Amino acid sequence: MQITRTTLKLIFLLLLFNSGVAMAADVDRLLPTMTAHWSGYFALAAFALAILLVSFEEYTHLRKSKPVIIAAGIIWALIGWYAMTTGTTDQAEQSVRQSLLQYAELMLLILVVMTYINALGERRVFKTLRAWLCNRGLSYRGLFWSSGITTFLLSPFLDNLASALLVGALILVIEPDNRRFISLGCLNVVIAANAGGAFSPFGDITTLMVWQQNIQSSNGTLDFWSFFNLFIPSLINFLIPACAMHLALPKGRPDPHCAPTRMLRGARRIILLFICTIATAVFFRGVLHLPAVIGMLTGLSYLQFFGFYLKKTHRLREEGVEDAEQLASPIPIDSRNPFDVFVRVARVEWDTLLFIYGVALSVGGLGYIGYLAIASDIMYSQWGPTSANIAVGLASAVLENIPTMYSVLTMMPEMSRGEWLLATLSVGTGGSVLAIGSAAGVALMGQSNGKYTFFSHLRWTPVILFAYVASILTHLWLNARLF
Repeated sequence: MQITRTTLKLIFLLLLFNSGVAMAADVDRLLPTMTAHWSGYFALAAFALAILLVSFEEYTHLRKSKPVIIAAGIIWALIGWYAMTTGTTDQAEQSVRQSLLQYAELMLLILVVMTYINALGERRVFKTLRAWLCNRGLSYRGLFWSSGITTFLLSPFLDNLASALLVGALILVIEPDNRRFISLGCLNVVIAANAGGAFSPFGDITTLMVWQQNIQSSNGTLDFWSFFNLFIPSLINFLIPACAMHLALPKGRPDPHCAPTRMLRGARRIILLFICTIATAVFFRGVLHLPAVIGMLTGLSYLQFFGFYLKKTHRLREEGVEDAEQLASPIPIDSRNPFDVFVRVARVEWDTLLFIYGVALSVGGLGYIGYLAIASDIMYSQWGPTSANIAVGLASAVLENIPTMYSVLTMMPEMSRGEWLLATLSVGTGGSVLAIGSAAGVALMGQSNGKYTFFSHLRWTPVILFAYVASILTHLWLNARLF
């Protein structure tokens, strides 16, 4: 498995590097001279090494934020030094401040989403849903389809990783000794999570990034509702592999292993507040033409006020008995204590937010140097946007989808709405081609104790690749008016 991953990554990086070298002579005259300077090469190598370390997080157990943060520091230090020697410090400072501003907007937006998700988890919304599915008395095939459909419908609102972990845990506890069911069930959940996350701005960090940029194309603005044009292509991406795996599922009915649970007080109202928060963000962006992050932070105040109400009306007798996971937490999330919205903020996945910072600053630095202009000229000018977007999606099956999409956004090629949606679809669903292509796949591989593996996923790669092509063709046909 490790040899396969290493080989794929090295092949991709070598192809990209060689293409860039071949074209450098034609475009260097249009770019800053740092692209041909040793400092530029060193910056590119630092970023490539950081991405390789991120890809091997499963083996090294090194948090993915660490290598990209130091890479960002190295890249901008080299830019600063080169700017001092050439008298362009003002331009360099302006560029890094612009990268920081773009990251700050995205970080605050993601922060609000993660806070709501953590609040719903603390109110036991997800545990209740998982227990309800577990105890329905479904057959293996019924559970396979219900878990896949549930993941597909949850991903547009919870993000693909959270949805995959939630429903994947159900697959693992239903029948812990049935290796075939766990392998197929986890694979189905990964595909459903990635496909479901592709057609909603809140379904994945990459779709949030695209929406937050407020992209203006030749045939209109890529607004909130534009993403839902990808619903049918995303559904096809999920259904084709699911129908193929249906025939390989074991027959019979598993014994339920889930203890019944219930949501804590205020859970349904927090769900409603989350919907209101999304509506507020859409209103700020679509009606007031202000950044969506202002609406999201306004929506966070809804949760803050409701948390104040829960705190003032808290009664210990209403909360029930706590489980071992909550009691062992270093942060007091158990119901012995009143609900506190700032505890929810403290539990946000900061490694992900810092990883995005490192990617944003690193890619912004490479863009300032001029390497992304080379890549954009090769891919979007010579190959054409459709071929380039399909290739970007396949690249996300090997590399992290966040730096892949951030690179495209930094290039900002001139494309129609249909092409931007194609990039969103391909990057979102391309990660399903290989188990290492998405955070959902890597996370479930780690939780399954060897029952869902890289090679068990690889056996179904031809079918998944066929679904990837079918979803793209469906988008090209169904949404032809957007191109």
